[in-house]
Amino acid sequence: MSEKPRFLKEFEVWEKKRKIAELFREALEAENRNEYGIAKKKLDEIMELSKDEFPEIYFEACFKLAEVFFEEENYRGSIKCALRAICNVPNKDLYLVGIKRIRDMLFILKEQGNLSVFKENMEPIYRLLKDNEELQAFVKGLISIAEGRKDITKYLNSIRTPELKEALELLLKPHQRFSL
Repeated sequence: MSEKPRFLKEFEVWEKKRKIAELFREALEAENRNEYGIAKKKLDEIMELSKDEFPEIYFEACFKLAEVFFEEENYRGSIKCALRAICNVPNKDLYLVGIKRIRDMLFILKEQGNLSVFKENMEPIYRLLKDNEELQAFVKGLISIAEGRKDITKYLNSIRTPELKEALELLLKPHQRFSL
């Protein structure tokens, strides 16, 4: 009788979810105290616990970790975590939500004049995306834009998702001041 009873399996799932919720609370509390190292450790634990069994939770943990990196001004780390979330999404809806989140992060970086951080040390991000040609093309386009190139047509042609194309195209538009 090597098979666990159903009630025991259900209890283990419930216990894992309880642990994840506790870690999320601890991570948020640490982030609010600007204890980013602790927050990152807790979020890493959540990602480890949720990756295979709870992909939606994994997605949110990756993006929360991306936010922590963003607050620390580690923009490459931030985008890497966001792309990791998108690589592991369980459905198209979350894929699109993730793209919109990355688009917003990159727009902020563009407005701050910080896109140049994507000129170098992008190999780890590129390797992360080895099985996703569309996201690889996106990263190549991002690197090109960071290097000051405006013609990214060859990368846009490799991207099927309109929202992902729009995210890159937004980075090419000049800064617009809004007046009230």
